[in-house]
Amino acid sequence: MKTTSVLFSFKTTLILLAILAIGAGYATFIENDFGTSSARVLVYNTIWYEVILVLTTINMTGIIFKYKMWKNKPRFIFHISFVVILIGAGVTRYVGYEGIMQIKEGTTENRMISLEPYLQITIKDKGKTYYKEYQKEFTTVFTTVNDFENKVLFGEKEVNLKYKNYMLAKNGNASMGMLTLDVSHNGETKEIKLPGKRGQKSIRRDLSFGDTIVALEYGSKVLTLPFRITLNDFQLDRYPGSMSPSSYASEVTVTKENGKSYDYRIFMNKTLHEGNFLFFQSSYFPDETGTVLSVNNDPGKWPTYLGYFLLTLGLFLNFFDKKSRFWKLTKYVSSRNLASIAVACFIAFGSTSLEANEQVNEQTKAQQTVEYLNKFKSGSLETAEKFSRLVTQSQSGRMKPVSTLNREIIMKLSGKKSLFGMNSDQIVLGLLSRPEIWRDLKIIKIKTPKLKNFLGIEKERKLIAFSEVFVDGTYVLSKEAEKASMSKPTDRGTYEKDIIKLDEKLNIVYATFNGNLFNIFPKPRDTANTWHTPLDAMKTFTGKSQPAVEAMTRGFINAVIQMDWQEANKFVDMIALYQEKVGADVILSKTEVNNEIYFNELDIFIKLTVAYIIFGLIMLIAAFIVVFNPKIQPRKTTVFFFIILSLLFAVHTFGMGFRWVVAGHAPWSNTYESMLYISWSAVFAGVMFFRKSLLALSAAIIVGGIFMFTAHLAGIDPQITNLVPVLKSYWLTIHVSILTASYGFFGLAAVISYLALILFIFRSPSRPHLDETIKNIAAITEIALIIGVAAITIGNFLGGIWANESWGRYWGWDPKETWAYVSIVVYVLVIHMRFVKKLNNPFTLVVSALLAFSTILMTYLGVNFYLSGMHSYATGDPVPIPTWAYVLTSLVIITILVAYRKRDLKDSICHEENQKPKK
Repeated sequence: MKTTSVLFSFKTTLILLAILAIGAGYATFIENDFGTSSARVLVYNTIWYEVILVLTTINMTGIIFKYKMWKNKPRFIFHISFVVILIGAGVTRYVGYEGIMQIKEGTTENRMISLEPYLQITIKDKGKTYYKEYQKEFTTVFTTVNDFENKVLFGEKEVNLKYKNYMLAKNGNASMGMLTLDVSHNGETKEIKLPGKRGQKSIRRDLSFGDTIVALEYGSKVLTLPFRITLNDFQLDRYPGSMSPSSYASEVTVTKENGKSYDYRIFMNKTLHEGNFLFFQSSYFPDETGTVLSVNNDPGKWPTYLGYFLLTLGLFLNFFDKKSRFWKLTKYVSSRNLASIAVACFIAFGSTSLEANEQVNEQTKAQQTVEYLNKFKSGSLETAEKFSRLVTQSQSGRMKPVSTLNREIIMKLSGKKSLFGMNSDQIVLGLLSRPEIWRDLKIIKIKTPKLKNFLGIEKERKLIAFSEVFVDGTYVLSKEAEKASMSKPTDRGTYEKDIIKLDEKLNIVYATFNGNLFNIFPKPRDTANTWHTPLDAMKTFTGKSQPAVEAMTRGFINAVIQMDWQEANKFVDMIALYQEKVGADVILSKTEVNNEIYFNELDIFIKLTVAYIIFGLIMLIAAFIVVFNPKIQPRKTTVFFFIILSLLFAVHTFGMGFRWVVAGHAPWSNTYESMLYISWSAVFAGVMFFRKSLLALSAAIIVGGIFMFTAHLAGIDPQITNLVPVLKSYWLTIHVSILTASYGFFGLAAVISYLALILFIFRSPSRPHLDETIKNIAAITEIALIIGVAAITIGNFLGGIWANESWGRYWGWDPKETWAYVSIVVYVLVIHMRFVKKLNNPFTLVVSALLAFSTILMTYLGVNFYLSGMHSYATGDPVPIPTWAYVLTSLVIITILVAYRKRDLKDSICHEENQKPKK
């Protein structure tokens, strides 16, 4: 009885969840440093981790029966779903298997190589052959777990195998394991080295013991399928004018054992299902003459899918269950109006104009240049605007207006959208037409005093000219740039980073001078739809198109040089007509061009960032005034702030929708877009769920502002890009939108929890109203956590379905997947801590909610930049951890420690319910 009471207790639940989270999180670092096999050997596939999973399943099942959860359908459904999912995962783990099939065009194949590594032993003795295999992985860390010793019996004889060493050698970006064994037979021992690892075809090595031949190999083994697949045709489509794949597909014929056959087309996000086997389009031969298919035999698929369905259904019904913890919390919060205050002023913001003549005078004293700039500025506007509406092709194949490229160039060079009173279109037109003048104008931004000193310029200056880094035609930064580029990212200071950035900017200026960034001329009868730069077109085009392109290019540039704007406009019209006729297959419509230019001009997200930060601070100050002055309760002001925030949220929503229209896909496919979406979801949480609390609203808008601000940092590229083939799926919209939205709720919970800790610090007998305020914040925090957990859990498992339907497996312990799983486990632990009496208090809740957000930061940022994986942006050495991360962490820890002295505050919210498993 005592054993069951311990096994089926919530304390045990929390301990098991903590072990699962810590183990999985630690495994991602093992994988990053020592390879996937090490992570599997030490954590994922170990007995201890699987025992914890089994114990968690038993614990959850026992709690379901102990508290008779079947009496409440939503609660029962989403708790039992985890049991079903774990059972399905167990079936997949122990019964299913994966592999890789390579088929050359025009050939038939019924074999694949296993993804799991095997140690295979083949013994030939006196005309007889004996075979034995062991499914075994090895690691290069904690090698004691590699100990392996076995006897292989054949006839009346035996061969002894004993592990000796395992090393991982890197060859470029690839790695190969080297397993060393001692092989003994008839008292003789020989050493053998076997190259190979998981997912790589094994290489056979032979040993001779007299008349007995022992052949060993380590790595993937060949598996035979009960049917054959013929590759009729492999098709690879690229983005126009790019080597980047847009999609690739395999036209195959499947022939079964009974002779029946059928044709099928396998491509990204469409797998071939044959029995329990799934085939997905993984890759292709380097010469594009064959396909590489990943294969998965998964009998645990349907139990897992059933678990996913039950989970989603249970979590959805929980929000409408009047007996649920969520319902009681929302009722508690709605009965209290924490945030009302009168604020008599409103801070407006706007843009500032640049003073052209003063800047021109600062940048050059040559009267001739001043006259040129003044004349060029006043006359070039119409021509620059017409030129900006031409279409260009990016290196990745995306078609976009020249206006977008102009904007990207000037923002990259100077960090501004305009200079000398001219917009980016006019500036780029000047760079193209008169490089001999613009090379001396200060348009390139540098930051560090050390670099300014090296170049011999004033420390006060923020911009330099292209010509200032050349002395007698020699690039003065040549050695410094090479040295900075060769250094490890972790060793680079601000000086080295600034040099690398400046070197990149100088290359951009030079490329702009020569027109090498402007792929504006489509080549006639080009099936790849590649567009070319003017110089490239003049050199490589043939027939009538070559002189036509040369005439248009030279005529346009000469007209701009002479400032004959009417003539220049005629040549722009000619180029536009040429694009429409020759590049008709891929050119943007006028509506698409207008939309993108208008979207760029609006600059919605930069303005929203400023608005969010300003209003967030105003609302935060207002909220704290109310907290410390409970007599102030003007409801009209709360409504005023809510209306303002709602309007900003509406603008944010419009901006996201507009970017969706311009990009042609959901705006959360890269780092910049996902940050905009997290910001949106945080403000959404405040507007929709916590509109009666000014403190919660201020936290929501601050979270929104922080993510928006981060999105616009120099290291994050805001460009609209093409999607890689695997992301061309409706699952991207569903999975990413739900999963990423949860980050906004968790971010809101973290910020408002930090505000609660500040209130804990100021608790005293003379301020009894602070206790009620803290409890209200704790309730809001818990509501945000419940919604966040539901969103991240459903989103993560929908991602699993996407993965399974797109590439044949719903879980692969990729670092991003793993940390999403860690985040779920940690937040589930946080919202269940209230079932342990000592942990059922507001202080523990807000501290846990604040610290738990570190798992989201790791999932979203840490994995992307510090761990390798299919979801990761990390390549080579990791970038250094930014200083703000250390400062923020220290601030959080100090605040928690100071608030700890006054932590003694009991939770009165639904207190009588806390001994039962309700949400």
